[in-house]
Amino acid sequence: MSATQKITLAKGLNMGLRKAMEDDDKVLLMGEDVGKLGGVFRITDGLQKDFGEDRVIDSPLAESGIVGTAVGMALRGYRPVVEIQFDGFVYPAYDQIVCQVAKYTYRSQGKVKMPIVIRIPFGGGIGAVEHHSESPEAQFAHTPGLKVVACSNPVDGYWMIQQAIAHDDPVIFLEPKRQYHADKAELDETATPEPLFTSRVVRPGSDATVLAYGPTVKTALKCAEAAESEGRSLEVIDLRTLSPLDMAPVYESVRRTGRCVVTHEAHVNLGMGAELAARVTEECFYSLEAPVLRVGAFDTPYPPSRIEEEYLPDLDRVLDAVDRSFSY
Repeated sequence: MSATQKITLAKGLNMGLRKAMEDDDKVLLMGEDVGKLGGVFRITDGLQKDFGEDRVIDSPLAESGIVGTAVGMALRGYRPVVEIQFDGFVYPAYDQIVCQVAKYTYRSQGKVKMPIVIRIPFGGGIGAVEHHSESPEAQFAHTPGLKVVACSNPVDGYWMIQQAIAHDDPVIFLEPKRQYHADKAELDETATPEPLFTSRVVRPGSDATVLAYGPTVKTALKCAEAAESEGRSLEVIDLRTLSPLDMAPVYESVRRTGRCVVTHEAHVNLGMGAELAARVTEECFYSLEAPVLRVGAFDTPYPPSRIEEEYLPDLDRVLDAVDRSFSY
């Protein structure tokens, strides 16, 4: 019997980074406070002590410089993993990411690889101040040349960060910060992980399909539990990958259930839900019993933390969308 251990998402990511660094000495970490401090969320805790300051680099407070330096390192054969300390801090590096990181391989007709992983803690729910609770995923998923993934649980965190580092294309790696230390899960390091760019049914159901990723997967699962007590069976799919989207499990599910609700923390207007709704409508039109409904944040900048619970999609708002779907 294989040995397992219970870990948090933070621990899973830390272990995954450690394993990737042990397996390949070209993997190095860089970012603000990732070294001596171990990161503000302690994701890189202990790694500088064990791998040295040449491989776990405390950078200046300069996101554009961090990503620009990673581009140069990737050109020289390294596999840099950079941390953007908070989601709202990514925008000084947005030019580097969109104009250089995303385009280099295409510009070189495939001759130059960009094996860069850009880790971004994203989403709200931690009572933070302005610029610390954003959900910028649609802006990166809209950019050709970038892969975008979002883990939602400790086991996926452990495997997905290693898979992203091993990938030759640049990966925006989104981590739901309110889940870092929230829940534990059983990790078997000898198991065979699912491929990186795949969606997964995390709760089977028959009456409606709920699509989620990152922090809203937990919300969707709670909704399914609540709906079960009312006699409704909700199938929950953790998308896991936002670019490329793995839609096969989604189509299969919606063709069975006839109903689909999408939830994410980003505001609804032009969010990931819009693309998902369009694709489901195009592919499953004759199976749908109701329009695809979207549940997200309101179309405003992220509010002060004292009212963020009113802003973020919760169990009641997702269940309300399920009820509206059944009203058609």
